[in-house]
Amino acid sequence: MACLLILVLVFAVSQATADEEPYIGVNIGTDLSIMPHPTQVVALLKAQQIRHIRLYDADRGMLVALANSGIRVMVSIPNEQLLGIGQSNSTAANWVSRNIVAHYPATNITAICVGSEVLTTLPNAARILVNAMKFVHSALVASNLDNQIKVSSPLASSIILDSFPPSQAFFNRSWNPVLVPMLNFLQSTGSYLMLNIYPYYDYMQSNGVIPLDYALFKPLSPTKEAVDANTLVHYSNVFDAMVDATYFAMAFLNFTNIPVIVTETGWPSKGDSNEPDATMENANTYNSNLIRHVMNKTGTPKRPGIAVSTYIYELYNEDLKPGPISEKNWGLFDANGDPIYILRLTDSGSLLANDTTNQTYCTAKEGADPKMLQAALDWACGPGKVDCSSLLQGKPCYEPDNVIAHATYAFDTYYHRMGKTSDACDFNGVADITTTDPSHGSCIFPGSLGRNGTMVNITAPSMNSTSSDSPGRNIYGRGGFGSMLLVIKVMVWSLILL
Repeated sequence: MACLLILVLVFAVSQATADEEPYIGVNIGTDLSIMPHPTQVVALLKAQQIRHIRLYDADRGMLVALANSGIRVMVSIPNEQLLGIGQSNSTAANWVSRNIVAHYPATNITAICVGSEVLTTLPNAARILVNAMKFVHSALVASNLDNQIKVSSPLASSIILDSFPPSQAFFNRSWNPVLVPMLNFLQSTGSYLMLNIYPYYDYMQSNGVIPLDYALFKPLSPTKEAVDANTLVHYSNVFDAMVDATYFAMAFLNFTNIPVIVTETGWPSKGDSNEPDATMENANTYNSNLIRHVMNKTGTPKRPGIAVSTYIYELYNEDLKPGPISEKNWGLFDANGDPIYILRLTDSGSLLANDTTNQTYCTAKEGADPKMLQAALDWACGPGKVDCSSLLQGKPCYEPDNVIAHATYAFDTYYHRMGKTSDACDFNGVADITTTDPSHGSCIFPGSLGRNGTMVNITAPSMNSTSSDSPGRNIYGRGGFGSMLLVIKVMVWSLILL
């Protein structure tokens, strides 16, 4: 019995440790004039190896598309639905049944955001916010999902007053009648405080007090770091200072064991004339440094080694957002899935694969047996589900019309689609990994920087494309063979894949 208890404890500790691994997620807004289809959104997420997302609603199309993807999903109750749910237990139960139970576990929903920045954007609803959270949680309990799905509500960092030095930070006391019951709820349900942090706005509103490098996570000499006079702790960036201020503000109310998750942060890549620091370079610097900071488990000065999982704002530029130009330009990608800028993420894992700091390709090995190359090409464009339509006669990668060139294109496409793992570039020994870009002329290979400096994305379909799993896309051309043979092979593979 004692041995069994020890095993259970060991499993519980190891499981908790696995669950506490830090991660980077991405918010997905939908204020686009041409919003990609949910299947295209999921294809982009997979291509960029984004495994955590936050939705601003519980859109059925997105939840269906996310099914069996392995992507962990935060869904949201929009502010406009808050009053109904906060005033009626049955309304909350219906919402959970329709938007959670109907999709879980196929869609891996991990949290429900009840409203967003309610205290600062919809203060009249603040009185029913905690009720809404409790009603939603009760519905999860009734469905036996309360251990798998957490309930919280994202807060704006502006509710923290005197955020520097962090050791003196406290919440705006006028919100204590809401915050104390909320923190009690989060603590009792094992949930986390959700916080939106925007160093860009802190910098813009500081009238020069906050240095740009301090906001961007850039390395600072010790003499330029901000020092908390009470603890003598040095802070090298706004983000860490704000997270620690949140911990101190909760401790001021006697809550010391509630973890923090940052549900929104980022930097705009373009702004109006009065926003000179909303640039691609600064957005790249902030988000690249942020990802490294989180994934390297740096933690904060108050809690070193305990990284704060964070959701970047946001996946797409939202051109329909009202307000200044910067409001429309927080995205990592445009609506076609093309990156706005290339993140610099060396040694930060495979997340957001639009990094090209150490770009690699998979090519046909010199001197390989042509018959083995042909067999590998047939497999890649057939069972391997590579879209080889670019190898058709008249298409960009048809020339040179030989098995080496065509195999290289197919191998590299498969290699990138499989996340550039070494075993994805073997093909029975006839392929090699190289750092030399095999693109030529108008034939731009997957992962290559094209002529406009934009990375070619091979997994996310374009706005007008069909699903990448469609058998009709698995077509390929072979050097020296006529179009009739090509059509026959396409038909055969289509039948097999069906």
